[in-house]
Amino acid sequence: MTIIAGPAARALASLSPSQVRFIRRLPKAELHAHLNGSIPLAILQELAQSYSPPSADGQIGVSNDTVQAGLEKLRNGVTIEAIGDFFGLFPAIYALTSTPEAIARATRGVLDAFFQVDDGDEEPECTYLELRTTPRSTETMSREVYLRTVLSVTSSYSHSLPPLPESIAHGSTRRRISVIASLDRRMSVEVMEEIVDIAIRLKDEGLGLAGVDLCGDPNKGNVEEWKHIFEKARIGGLGITLHIAETLENSPEETLKLLSYKPDRLGHATFLDEEARKIVMENQTCIEICLTSNLLCKTATDLDSHHIRHWLKQQHPLAICTDDILPFRNSLTAEYALLFAKQPLGLGLTEDEVRTIAEMSLDSRFLD
Repeated sequence: MTIIAGPAARALASLSPSQVRFIRRLPKAELHAHLNGSIPLAILQELAQSYSPPSADGQIGVSNDTVQAGLEKLRNGVTIEAIGDFFGLFPAIYALTSTPEAIARATRGVLDAFFQVDDGDEEPECTYLELRTTPRSTETMSREVYLRTVLSVTSSYSHSLPPLPESIAHGSTRRRISVIASLDRRMSVEVMEEIVDIAIRLKDEGLGLAGVDLCGDPNKGNVEEWKHIFEKARIGGLGITLHIAETLENSPEETLKLLSYKPDRLGHATFLDEEARKIVMENQTCIEICLTSNLLCKTATDLDSHHIRHWLKQQHPLAICTDDILPFRNSLTAEYALLFAKQPLGLGLTEDEVRTIAEMSLDSRFLD
């Protein structure tokens, strides 16, 4: 069961039962959900019971104490003073998902969180999901094995769900779940190239690998080195989404360089300057908006000053997303509640406005 707390919970609690039903029944896509940040706590606790620190070449992996401390933070609710604090949550999670069996179990848990219908619910959290994850190489699996494991689970799970209605499928694509391979900004160029090559190969096999993402600590890496990587991804038929302008420390020059890669979507895009906004507007590039994530990571002070308001005025393509439901204690329904709830708990949008945003999310997915 997904734990919901904080601003999303308050917005959701303010809605009437009929308003909540309206949100649940809306066909909508979740386009910015990180696998490792969306694993239900109960699954991590289950994996921790059989965890033993790996040892290779005399170097000890993450200790049991570190894993338990990480789980305790997640259990009690994470306090994030700045966006950098967020990345310290993941060593324990990565340690617990370092085998094919563990990553398969974790993936199934995440899919249940988005598609399992609880008592009283008529519809799942989302109609369509693009689940992103950073392929890792461990003692027991290569990056390709990691991705194949995730895709095996998502493909099987997708086939167990009713296919997308033809009106939403836009042609032959009726798949309910796709996967995005994430490139971490801290990776070497060689590793990024390896992942893109694997992603293109898996896409060509028809396994539901839809695109690539640039993610990770926004203050790491050299954007000047990545142009050819995203060119290869585009030529290979992969969709491209980039975490961009997440902090004030990300320079306008870096943002313009990333926009020159011609992404199909942008993650967060919190601090775009006027020149960047003009480019995004001209290209009608969809922005993946994660309201709770921005509020808790303090890249937005409140909803009233959130950059979503600019894009709503421009009627620009948007997709409302959860980012990481584990630490942020949110859900896609609760994120939509932040749109729908009256001010100051939410943005106070109308049903028609919320419906339009949901339609935008489906229109912005990466199609096979």
